[in-house]
Amino acid sequence: MCMNKTAKSILLSNSFEKLASVYSAEVLEKLESTAELDTTFRNKAMILADKASVADTEYIFSTWGMPVFDEAEIAACFPKLKAVFYAAGSVQEFARPFLNAHIKVFSAWAANAVPVAEYTAAQIVLGMKGFFAASRLCKHSYKDAKACFTAYPGVYDETVSIIGAGMIGKMVIEKLKDLHLNVLVFDPFLPDEKAKELGVVKCALPELFEKSFVISNHLANNAQTKGMLDYRLFDRMRPNAVFLNTGRGAQVVEADLVRALREKPLRSAILDVTDPEPAPAASPLWGLPNAFLFPHVAGYAAKEVYLFADKMIEELDNYLAGRELDGRV
Repeated sequence: MCMNKTAKSILLSNSFEKLASVYSAEVLEKLESTAELDTTFRNKAMILADKASVADTEYIFSTWGMPVFDEAEIAACFPKLKAVFYAAGSVQEFARPFLNAHIKVFSAWAANAVPVAEYTAAQIVLGMKGFFAASRLCKHSYKDAKACFTAYPGVYDETVSIIGAGMIGKMVIEKLKDLHLNVLVFDPFLPDEKAKELGVVKCALPELFEKSFVISNHLANNAQTKGMLDYRLFDRMRPNAVFLNTGRGAQVVEADLVRALREKPLRSAILDVTDPEPAPAASPLWGLPNAFLFPHVAGYAAKEVYLFADKMIEELDNYLAGRELDGRV
């Protein structure tokens, strides 16, 4: 690592482990050349103890563990600061004082959606081919598993539904475009023109549950969506349909989903999230052979966090070139 007396760009987080996990050697080399980066890892205590070393800093590169500074501290420590590039998602905890000081803040929130969309698209394909039902049956009877498999449609001219067409929902739709699928969407905030552009059909939730072979939840997590997915909807699922949840567990009435799964054993639920997390030991979901629980594997895996730093390099390049910026807060 090089330690300059002053630095145009610095790495800043109260978690050096997080910095090291996100900013690879290749990324650091790129930033050294494009942003005159000092590759020393700094935390807030180091900044406050040596303000002179960051007096010329124009850009901060950070990730999880970004320290919180008040406006007076920002003025004292970073008089020349132009932008903070945050290689992670939400900036709620630290951004406001920087924005109040007219310092631009960029987030990799869009990159955060990529692994989830990739996982979801893969699970949709598996669901359409009867993977989940066939895999559990195969342990007991190859013949029954083979018969079960023939009851599933595959990915040709079938219907998939997306609940919530936010960032992740839209990415999933884009990834399904090369497949011969009909895509239904429930999202009251999706304009008709955007639905047409995406090649999807908007519909109400009851119709969506009734017609779709795979139903994938991407609803926003708020008070209005809590308990929104209940038995009135699950009861409409086809006998061997798949419910996929990478949104939030609180949006599902667990007892109602359990009931629907028990009534039709060939239905499957792929649950990357529950409420609470993990599901309590007493939850009936653990004992249901057609419920598959996962510990947030839809999110980023070890090397996928490099996507966040890559996104910050892209934002820096766009910023320096005066181009449109995707991640500006």
